[in-house]
Amino acid sequence: MSQVMTAEDIFSQVQQMPAKERIKFFSLIAANVFQENDFTHDQVFGHLKKAHFSADEAAEYLEISLPTLRRYVQSGKLKPAQMMGRNQLFSTADLRRLKQKLS
Repeated sequence: MSQVMTAEDIFSQVQQMPAKERIKFFSLIAANVFQENDFTHDQVFGHLKKAHFSADEAAEYLEISLPTLRRYVQSGKLKPAQMMGRNQLFSTADLRRLKQKLS
């Protein structure tokens, strides 16, 4: 006879694990989760190539504050790809290039 566990039971047990064991557990899951499907980067993130990011999203992607993002725009380091009213939208390609320069 097999024992049935609910998601709440599993969550409770994971919470009780020592931090190092949780890291190992989730690393094993991450390492094995896509083995059958083995998705490419394009298959997972390809839809974002033409996506536009809001200022908040762009700042988060670049790992900078919103005021720093605004300074980059004012100084010309980053240009909005599109304006929607007062909102600036930034292209994925431009953000990727800037992030590489900042690294």
